[in-house]
Amino acid sequence: MSEIKVPDLGESISEGTIYKWLVKEGDTVGQGDVLAELETDKVNLEISAEEDGVISSILRQAGENVAVGEAIGIIGAGSAAGAASGGKPEAAAPQSGSVPAAAASAAAAEPAAAVTAPAAAEGAAAGTAALASPGARKLARERGIDLGEVSARDPIGRIGQADVNGHGAAGPQAAARPEPAKPAPTAAGKAPHAEDGKATERKRMSRRRLTIASRLVEAQQTAAMLTTFNEVDMTAILDIRKRRKDAFKEKHEVGLGFMSFFTKAVIGALKAYPMLNAEIDGEDLLLKKYYDIGIAVAAKEGLVVPVVRDADRLSFPEIERRIGELASKARANTLSLPELQGGTFTITNGGVFGSLLSTPILNTPQVGILGMHKIQLRPIALDEERTANRPMMYIALSYDHRIVDGSEAVSFLVRVKELLEDPESLLLEG
Repeated sequence: MSEIKVPDLGESISEGTIYKWLVKEGDTVGQGDVLAELETDKVNLEISAEEDGVISSILRQAGENVAVGEAIGIIGAGSAAGAASGGKPEAAAPQSGSVPAAAASAAAAEPAAAVTAPAAAEGAAAGTAALASPGARKLARERGIDLGEVSARDPIGRIGQADVNGHGAAGPQAAARPEPAKPAPTAAGKAPHAEDGKATERKRMSRRRLTIASRLVEAQQTAAMLTTFNEVDMTAILDIRKRRKDAFKEKHEVGLGFMSFFTKAVIGALKAYPMLNAEIDGEDLLLKKYYDIGIAVAAKEGLVVPVVRDADRLSFPEIERRIGELASKARANTLSLPELQGGTFTITNGGVFGSLLSTPILNTPQVGILGMHKIQLRPIALDEERTANRPMMYIALSYDHRIVDGSEAVSFLVRVKELLEDPESLLLEG
């Protein structure tokens, strides 16, 4: 027998949330099989079996927070058939007032409120409730069902989720559509966050969303954050892409997008104004002599910022290829922790969603972030007498005023603009 434990999650990550189980109690598993998916602050990780056996007990359920090294399940010896027909001797013949070992450990892992049985389930019914699987107990709590009244189909009397689902099936509405749990009334006797007669839904925030919320608030509370704006005439870049995109893709097997131009322009500006590539460490400044550029990606579970390492040493096709790989991993939720850690400066593109202007929030401890926006035709004065419609993009630089002066931030953004409007100059910045 062995415990299924939460593995080491990497530097600075001490806990996670069980996202989902891929096995159930009684399943036969082999060494290396993926058992569960764990959600951390940054990525989702898989927990694998360390030996062959049968899932004899699941101690922690999906949605529960767990710490590194904590046991969340148990793998026993034998086969699934053996487990179902009495592979757990303590469960096969429970003594009066006793609880099977696996069920007892599962009950101990439940929150305190969850393991307190209602008065109606005391005495003989308490033994029945103790024999229920963790999933059955959770389902019964959600539906307000007394486990002492649920009939078990299992020969040893263990109650499963199917038993809870089938409870009260004789009443056509009882099992099919259980009455939802009512929110606890407030002092005024009203449901919290809902008006009388109005439908509402309470949904638990994912660990990643909680982390995003915490970090964004932290950035605003700890940094003296300001934003400066400028605009870029994208005519030259659009012309290059129009003339070169087919040959570029045929040669490099990757599309020529905007991100390589902006990454190169940012690096050129960082070299000219290195304080935007620094970090505050106590009373010291860390001036970074390398350029690891974070690219914000909108994924299903929330915003992530994978990092293009040593971007100053990469060519245009190498940058496009690396960004494409990281974005694909982000959307598939397969990014590794090293791919998310570090970064000296961040670029975010709200323009892909139609944003015309925004004030991006710093990705601390970085002190600068560049915001890209939608390209839009606008009339631009060429001189005192002439105007022309040009493809223009507003760009925004949010910066930490604690170490970056306003003049330096404005000059940085002007330099980005100049490099983008003269793309050939980017070759000299590489």
